[in-house]
Amino acid sequence: MEDIKILHDISYGMYVLTTSLKDKKAGCIINTLSQITSENPTISISVNKNNYTNGIIRESRKFAVSIITEEADINLIGTFGYKTSKEVDKFENVNYSICEDMPVINDYFCGYIICDVINIVECETHDIFIGRVKTMKKLNNDKPMTYKYYHEVLKGSSPKNAPTYQEAAPSEGKYRCKVCGYIYDNSKEKIKFEDLPDDYKCMICGAGKEMFEKL
Repeated sequence: MEDIKILHDISYGMYVLTTSLKDKKAGCIINTLSQITSENPTISISVNKNNYTNGIIRESRKFAVSIITEEADINLIGTFGYKTSKEVDKFENVNYSICEDMPVINDYFCGYIICDVINIVECETHDIFIGRVKTMKKLNNDKPMTYKYYHEVLKGSSPKNAPTYQEAAPSEGKYRCKVCGYIYDNSKEKIKFEDLPDDYKCMICGAGKEMFEKL
């Protein structure tokens, strides 16, 4: 590949994908969602095959997508983006409701879309779920968060399961969280990483200071 960075110029959003099966709720962050049709509307989403939420969607044949706003708490992104529903109840401290048997999050979201899966396309490391919209609701007129905003303003990073994940380039004075990939850049912070207290936590995933590596 001549220059994989050109893929960063493709427009992406930020969404919380949720689903449920019996008493089990699951959810994760995704950034690849596309509208396919407007009449009898359908959308497509891309989910890593290793993601626990993927398996629940395959069994339940339904999912919901909540559109994140720019005002969203970064910890919410950390919880849904870097932890697994197999081990953690991601909804424990989240204000959510149940609609069409799907959990949808109420705070910091423009609205939600709930779908029945009508087709699954296997594509290398990811599955593309095509869903027919059952119901959708606009909650407010807040500005939706883009993938670009998440990276450039919030200084977030992509988990390895994301289709847009790319290894960060080494640089002086930077420390990378080995859990989520967040970069702490001494040149952009008031306190150097070396001077941070021992109880410092990653602003994205909550990992301890010992989980950072110098680049």
